[in-house]
Amino acid sequence: MSPSYYQISVPSFIRMLGNLSTILDKAVAYAAERKIDESVLLQSRLFPDMYPLVKQVQIATDQSKGSIGRLTGIAPPKFPDDETTFAQLQARIATTIGYLKGIPAEALDDTAAKQITLPWMPDRPLDGAPYLLHMAIPNVYFHVTTAYAILRHNGVPLGKPDFIGEI
Repeated sequence: MSPSYYQISVPSFIRMLGNLSTILDKAVAYAAERKIDESVLLQSRLFPDMYPLVKQVQIATDQSKGSIGRLTGIAPPKFPDDETTFAQLQARIATTIGYLKGIPAEALDDTAAKQITLPWMPDRPLDGAPYLLHMAIPNVYFHVTTAYAILRHNGVPLGKPDFIGEI
């Protein structure tokens, strides 16, 4: 039997956000040990035209909850995108994980039949399955990966097991 849309999305989002939370904990410890103001890490970016760490976390949570909300009709939590500390980002991640844990598996059963219209593409609705598989899931992984890379680039002692998580 093939995995359901729920099985390939919600548990993956929960896992990746949990791993992101662990990565942020390591960044906090690193900053404290090195006496680095946490705002330095939060505003770090890989390249000047890329978003800083704080925005990477915001987008990873927004993509996780937003895509599932669009596909299920279950309203996700809203955030004002005003986080300035690791603690605030951790709270955002925890709230997003809590929302995802409350999604019933059957709520994603009709994903393939859905049409998703994104605010920035109002004239190009997407079919639900390609939206989830080719846009939402890759976006979450991209922003978690970029958050990891920003912190690793700044010296936080991270490795592949931090990104992948416990197996």
